[in-house]
Amino acid sequence: MSGRTLVLGGGGITGIAWMLGLLAGLAERGVDLRAADDVVGTSAGSVVGAQLATGVDVEERYAAQLADPTGEVAAGIGKGALLALGVALVGPRDPQRLRARIGRFARSAATMPESERLAVIGGRLPVQEWPERSLRITAVDAHDGAFRVLDRTSGVPLVHAVASSCAVPGVYPPVTTGGTRYIDGGVRSPVNADLAAGAERVVVLAPIIRGLGPQGGVAPQVEGLRAAGSRVVLVSPDPAAVTAIGRNVLDPARRAGAARAGRTQAADVTDAIAAIWTDG
Repeated sequence: MSGRTLVLGGGGITGIAWMLGLLAGLAERGVDLRAADDVVGTSAGSVVGAQLATGVDVEERYAAQLADPTGEVAAGIGKGALLALGVALVGPRDPQRLRARIGRFARSAATMPESERLAVIGGRLPVQEWPERSLRITAVDAHDGAFRVLDRTSGVPLVHAVASSCAVPGVYPPVTTGGTRYIDGGVRSPVNADLAAGAERVVVLAPIIRGLGPQGGVAPQVEGLRAAGSRVVLVSPDPAAVTAIGRNVLDPARRAGAARAGRTQAADVTDAIAAIWTDG
């Protein structure tokens, strides 16, 4: 086993803010998770992961979360789409077949134009080329439900990869790239921490810890990593952060509070992370 892997999970707009606050607070205390040998990002984590791996300044991105979100509107899934999603969840529980049904729902849902969504994601990435360092972004094929891990060898542009991983079914459009259409990598798991298998040291930042099924939750994935010999620290929002985040993770009005809560929480997890991240 070798190397250090940083796993960044999904969690919407507030998840991005909470993770950036946590990362800024850790860096302030001398623990720099940007030094990871490998970064794995799912949904919101793909945004933060792409920012880190391409060398964007964490303090700068944290400050951006505190800006007034004037003009930004909270996103969400309508009652009709929610009902259709519920129907998609009914049926055989085979994970890939379930994801394919969700993909079918996502492809038929009325959302913003794909080009508009790509522009939004592009605006969140100051650097839009894949870095040389290891960055892996998760997505799910909207046609057959296959799980995909996108990186610089995949032939998928970075902005499209991140937009794919953030394509919440029924809220944002599936992303067309690489000969297919992709939806949120969080459909397979909100964290996909099992992709860190083989790493000696793993830090998992998980704004959301529960998946669609037992196999998708973060707890069994972390247990599997530890059983295989990895040293793992899992961090999820503490009670104060949960309150700051609120019920709608896609509400920009909650962004600043989530970022501040993440930065405050960093004080409580610094020692645990430093123990596996910075020792010999």
